[in-house]
Amino acid sequence: MNRFELKQVVKRFGAITAVNGVDLAVAEGEFVVFVGPSGCGKSTLLRLIAGLEEISDGEMQIDGRRMNETPPARRGIAMVFQSYALYPHMNVERNLGFALETAGMPRTEVAARVGKAAGFLKIEHLLDRRPAQLSGGQQQRVAIGRALVREQRLFLFDEPLSNLDADLRMEMRVEIARIHRELGATTIYVTHDQLEAMTLADRIVVLKDGKIVQTGAPMELYERPVNRFVAGFIGAPRMNFLPARIEAAEAGPRLTILDRSHALPALAYRGEATLGVRPEHVRLGGGEVTLTGHAQAVEPLGGEALIHVRLANQQLIVVKSQGRPAVKAEDPVTVGWSSADAYLFDDAGDAIPIGAAS
Repeated sequence: MNRFELKQVVKRFGAITAVNGVDLAVAEGEFVVFVGPSGCGKSTLLRLIAGLEEISDGEMQIDGRRMNETPPARRGIAMVFQSYALYPHMNVERNLGFALETAGMPRTEVAARVGKAAGFLKIEHLLDRRPAQLSGGQQQRVAIGRALVREQRLFLFDEPLSNLDADLRMEMRVEIARIHRELGATTIYVTHDQLEAMTLADRIVVLKDGKIVQTGAPMELYERPVNRFVAGFIGAPRMNFLPARIEAAEAGPRLTILDRSHALPALAYRGEATLGVRPEHVRLGGGEVTLTGHAQAVEPLGGEALIHVRLANQQLIVVKSQGRPAVKAEDPVTVGWSSADAYLFDDAGDAIPIGAAS
């Protein structure tokens, strides 16, 4: 597969539009991750690509060929589902090779492919076991192996790690990254987990209400979100948002947050705004921009801590502090940040470009 493309793809379920005019091109060998809140259309979009749902409008192409009417089995796609969906009465070896057997592939070829996939996933010692005798991580490896034996060039993953505990998720993230790196297959991956998206993706596609809001490399979305929605969705803990106002002044525009006013570089926008700053950029003790409040809770996480601070306007913000800060609940605290680390959004939620002439 050289190129995969969606052109103005729409999916309707009666009066409900689940996917609304999606345009997306995926290069050969790229790892693309779909993220977004529940109901945003990411899993529906994946099912449209797989051919498990019909496209209402628009077109899907692989290598420039229209795929809308092509049956799933002839699209050259392998899919790994959230549910492992292993056959409980078959051992691992049969689970891996069953689809090839039913397709009429010679037994020697089936055995060769199963052996190759098992070796690649390091599950050769599990071939005689049944699914009930496997751990969650082992079952997920078998589910991935069942896709690998088909030797396709486009792999789809629908929240494959959501049923695993934290340790296994980390282990399988590393494994999926290795599989992609060594196979070089084009991969589209759906997840609600930002850590998976940030660590696995070459490119992240953020969806909302069936539309693409922003597409880019993980750090591009983290550092340059196009609007408040993306800024709040990418990053954990989520970005802090504070009501603000941008006003004209003789010396240039000024930003007012609570009762504090700060000079701004040249920008065109005036009016109600929102300031955003990530917890990891907020510092105890103040900064270029400084506010005061009281600690409401301190969550120690080992090498760092999350400090929840209630400001004078009763709004809570989160500070991500390294080490073991000497702060406890109800302590008065001063917090601050550098203006270079802050984001501004207009009253419609769009990012305000800073530095444009007024």
